[in-house]
Formats: sequence, structure tokens, C-alpha cells
Amino acid sequence: SFDNLRVPQSHRIGPEGQGFMLQMKQFQKERLAGVVMGVSGMERILRLTIDYCRQRETFGKPLIENQWIQFKICELLTEVEALRQLAYHCTRVLVAGGDMTKEVSMAKLKAGRLAREVADTCLQFHGGMGYVEEYPMARYFRDARLLSIGAGADEIMLGVIAKYEGILTR
Repeated sequence: SFDNLRVPQSHRIGPEGQGFMLQMKQFQKERLAGVVMGVSGMERILRLTIDYCRQRETFGKPLIENQWIQFKICELLTEVEALRQLAYHCTRVLVAGGDMTKEVSMAKLKAGRLAREVADTCLQFHGGMGYVEEYPMARYFRDARLLSIGAGADEIMLGVIAKYEGILTR
């Protein structure tokens, strides 16, 4: 317990009683870091999936020759790139000293949902091999879920966005 804990003035990171506000402020940077790591992970697993689909043959030809698979991967790559651009925008706002709270909340919301879609789609293309624990696909499938939980769940992000858009009803 931290009741009656005395912290020397020299060890404080801000004024007394402002810890919660400092934590809330740092959340925006943590969320941005999560988005950037999410983009990196999505790109990695999509590239691994493309390589796998080039090697895996079904019905006498590589999976990658299936137009639907090509198009689905391209759609996901497009969404990942759009998310990257939103992360760049948030970074520019942060560097300029502005408030990126709404935009980074949008980016984090999208990152978590997109990571799950990428994980599910890529796992489907890998088939049973994607579920085997020794392969990166299985690890990514499990880890992608954290993006919608850490540094504020999706529902928190929706509440923040609603507040900034002036549509929060309470």
C-alpha cells in the first residue's frame, strides 16, 4: 500500500496531487507508440503471409495466384498504410506541441480492430500451420488482441472520440 508514503521532493515528476493528470497526458504518447508497433506487426505478418502463399500450393498452383487472396491482402495493406499515415499525422501534431488526443484515440481504435482483422485473415490463409505454436502466425494471432486492451480499451477510445466530437451524452 502507498498510504502515508513520503516521497522526497527531488523524486517527484510533477506537482503533488497531479499524478493522475500526468498519467492521462502520457497515455497519448503510449497510445501512439502502440499504433506504430501495431503497424509494424501488421506489416510483418502480412509479408510472412505473402511469402507463405507463394510457397503453399493448392490445386496445383500457389495460393497467391488466387485473385481473391491477392485482393484481400491488398485491401489490408491499404488499410495498414492509411493507419501509418494517421500515425504520422499524430506525430506531427505531437512534435508541434499540439493536442493529438482525438486523432491518436482514433488511430489506436483502428489499430486494434485492424490488427485483429489482419491476424484472422492471415491465420485463415496459413490454415492449420498458422495455428501451430512454433510459427510466428500463432504468436501474432494471440498478441494482436492486446492492441485493443492496452493503454485504454476500444470502448475508452470511443468515449474519448465522442467527447472531442461533442457527442458524449453525459
